[in-house]
Amino acid sequence: MRRWVWGLARSREGQMTVELAVLTPVVMVVALVVLNLMGFVEACAAFDQAARDAIVAQGVAPPGEQSEIGAVEGVQATLEELLGRSDRCEVEVRAESTSGTGQGSFAISPLLTRYVCTLTYRPWPRSVRFPGITYEAPLALRHECSLVVDRYRPGVVV
Repeated sequence: MRRWVWGLARSREGQMTVELAVLTPVVMVVALVVLNLMGFVEACAAFDQAARDAIVAQGVAPPGEQSEIGAVEGVQATLEELLGRSDRCEVEVRAESTSGTGQGSFAISPLLTRYVCTLTYRPWPRSVRFPGITYEAPLALRHECSLVVDRYRPGVVV
């Protein structure tokens, strides 16, 4: 009887090592997901504030050429500078006219413009390379922020 109990105890040696070997990659993947999620939430918070500041500063009265394209480029350049995350984030800005152009519509202001700013967040690491295996992360997280302003009339934010 004693041998059997002793043999049972000896067969469990190394069980913790096997459990650790199986569990370590899972813990690392969960930690990477949490790290990337926290980075995305932090980038979105900074992006929302910077996008509104850039639109009010550059979109209302764009410097240089007074056109919609110049305003969009100014907002995008200012937003990229304020965000400062060019390694993981990409910024895209587009402008849409919100003024009514059809018959019978009454436009309070003919130059109302909606600026839509899009943040694209790429997770880290983007690619993992092992001998013979290369994996690239296919997903990118997107976040949008929009604001309607009246171009060329400072202070009019709708």
